[in-house]
Amino acid sequence: MAKASGLGDMLLIGGFNASGDIQQLGSISGGPALLNMTGIDKSAYERQGGLRSGQIEMTTFFNTVAVTGATHEKLSALPRTDVILTYGRGTTLGDPAASLVGKQVNYDPQRGDDGMLTFGVSAQSNGYGIEWGRQLTAGVRTDTAATLGTGIDTAASASFGGQAYLQVGSFTGTDVTVKIQDSADNVTFADVTSFAFTQITGGAPLAERIALANTATIRRYVRVSTVTTGGFSSLVFSVNVIKNDVAGQVF
Repeated sequence: MAKASGLGDMLLIGGFNASGDIQQLGSISGGPALLNMTGIDKSAYERQGGLRSGQIEMTTFFNTVAVTGATHEKLSALPRTDVILTYGRGTTLGDPAASLVGKQVNYDPQRGDDGMLTFGVSAQSNGYGIEWGRQLTAGVRTDTAATLGTGIDTAASASFGGQAYLQVGSFTGTDVTVKIQDSADNVTFADVTSFAFTQITGGAPLAERIALANTATIRRYVRVSTVTTGGFSSLVFSVNVIKNDVAGQVF
């Protein structure tokens, strides 16, 4: 894989595309806490992994556009409930993405002597750690009818389960269901059992995390498709899928 810059990235927060209002991402981090297990007979630290954690920190511009909403409207609310964030490293199908279920803990303004006004924001994980996966949509995708997505190659089948994150920016229609399918040959796809998001009938923007049992099998090729019973004319959404490559990866 060639080296790349961070140009053309995206950040979605609860279905809202905040990318254009983000100056920088200060930290996308996580992993297990390090537990100090060093005995008095050792001359170097011994450590074991503890609880998983994660955080996404960002600096935002001050944007108050009220017609379609903007970062100030979304972030200044400081919700007590969980927020779901997805960072996309690029916006091409299969590009890496990191998602987080967390609490937004601050919205701190800084006004420079040059007049620049920015806000520091941190989201801290709640219940899960940071989860890196791959984009099943090319950044943000728009479907105007039920659509079969394009598969990505995950190199091999695995039987350790997986997780997926959905971000929905807008929806027009009666209903739509976003589901994940897999294939052994990138030709014949089938639904992955229990790997479909809640049916959407309205309420966008919205976001959701789903997970499989850590013994579930996901075959080599994976795609995201949309289906409907009553019809729809527009769904603007993004999906990040995490295919676990070891047993017990999520706990």
